[in-house]
Amino acid sequence: MRMFLFSSDADTLTGLRLAGIDGVLIDCAEALDAAARDVCAREDVGILLVTRTLALRYPEAILDLKRRGRPLVSEIPDMEHPTAEGASIRDYIREAIGS
Repeated sequence: MRMFLFSSDADTLTGLRLAGIDGVLIDCAEALDAAARDVCAREDVGILLVTRTLALRYPEAILDLKRRGRPLVSEIPDMEHPTAEGASIRDYIREAIGS
């Protein structure tokens, strides 16, 4: 299973692409809806990372994605909403799955 990113900023998208995680830059509700349909139809995506800015900007759409159950949706910090020092993506995924 692969990870995929919905990002609200190019810096986060570029950084995670360098780490081997594909993704898209989301700039409007229509782009989010289209990307969500595409990712949910893919069998190879098991974890969807969503930047915190997108989660705050489109809470209902992100909640709908989380309710689908697959892929697992995990919010991660971004340029506008950074995290506490020392947290990693692995920590956010653990939080999302409850372990």
